[in-house]
Amino acid sequence: MRTVTRALTVIAILGAVLGTSACTSGTPSGRSSASDAGVIAPVIVQLADQDGRTVSVGLGNVVDLVAVDPKAWTAKITDPSIAEFVAGGTRGGATFNPGVQPLAVGTTEVTLTNDSDDTTVVFTLEVTE
Repeated sequence: MRTVTRALTVIAILGAVLGTSACTSGTPSGRSSASDAGVIAPVIVQLADQDGRTVSVGLGNVVDLVAVDPKAWTAKITDPSIAEFVAGGTRGGATFNPGVQPLAVGTTEVTLTNDSDDTTVVFTLEVTE
């Protein structure tokens, strides 16, 4: 009798574990994860650390420029056919960092200026396939 009880207990525990793991895919029921949907994570860089550096980003991705005051930054892109600047700020109650949206494969210089304290950051943007 003990053997049967142990066997049933083991089967019940295995069934519970397997049933639970099948239900916990990490995403809410009926929704797919970002990787399942083919969403690419942005290239996130600290704006203060980019002066004189090269930032590489794939075409179809974006560069998220983390800044203390996202609204304060403006940009000049040497070759606007390669990329465009997306201003940071508050929209719909959420605060967004400034960013760079690649438009074509190539290389261009990006000059960012903080309008509140005249800080300038210059980096090379390399857009790849």
